[in-house]
Amino acid sequence: MGRRSDAREKILTSAQSLIELRGYSALGVAEICKAASVPKGSFYYFFESKEALALAVLDEHWTAQRTDWARVLQDDAEPLSRLRRLFEETEAGLRAGRQSCGTVSGCMFGNLTLELSNQTEPIRKRLQQIFDAQVEMVERVIAEAREREEVTVGDAREAARSVVAQLEGQVLFAKLYNDTQHLEGLWANCLSLLSARRPDEAAISS
Repeated sequence: MGRRSDAREKILTSAQSLIELRGYSALGVAEICKAASVPKGSFYYFFESKEALALAVLDEHWTAQRTDWARVLQDDAEPLSRLRRLFEETEAGLRAGRQSCGTVSGCMFGNLTLELSNQTEPIRKRLQQIFDAQVEMVERVIAEAREREEVTVGDAREAARSVVAQLEGQVLFAKLYNDTQHLEGLWANCLSLLSARRPDEAAISS
């Protein structure tokens, strides 16, 4: 039983790496099994199809990312500081990835949205659920910032959608140009989207 569990994790890890590098459509089951060093029969023991594997990879990736987002967005720092740190950690992760493999891999969720959202309904729905969860996490932070009169947006939900969309868009540009400098405007753009009071303005008004 231990070997079976190990094989499943090897398949998931290899599939995630390959999907991040090359996308989903170009991959075959045999290639994934070769990268994982497991027999093809092991693949179908754990996953009934490549689509089922993709869903498992999405869940695994989101579980890890949700933990990271919760650590940043739910701590005791001020709301805007938490949001800024989320951007900083996202940028740092992409920079580290580029230094490691020479390319900006982008966001797996964004990449698969562009590649598969019109091809497989189960994956499209799962991606919707993940992005909705991201928006909800950001919305809570924005609502708290609004209560503290640090931002002046009217609809925290729509503002959160704009922030997440801006983050995804900037990451997409960084991937397209293979240049993490495209991420440097994230925080300034976020402040504009939220009609936020900048620290120097707050100091003057107080």
